[in-house]
Amino acid sequence: MANTKSAAKRARQTLRRTAINKRSLTAVKNQLKNVRDAIKGGSKDKAKAAAASFFSTVDKAVKAGRLHSNAASRHKSRLNTALGKLA
Repeated sequence: MANTKSAAKRARQTLRRTAINKRSLTAVKNQLKNVRDAIKGGSKDKAKAAAASFFSTVDKAVKAGRLHSNAASRHKSRLNTALGKLA
């Protein structure tokens, strides 16, 4: 338990931010799973649509500072490679 008003406020802020960050990163993981499932399914159109949605979600997470830009680039590169092999 916080001993001062400022420490209590920081604890509240941390809880709020943790929830927002967790929601954002969960969305990224779910989108990634959707793209991988679409690629495994072999449907190029579904895979491209899912990838576009994933790229948007990842870019928003990077912009907000919730995901490192190198990690986002790595995911995007690997997915683009997989999409290329699907053709």
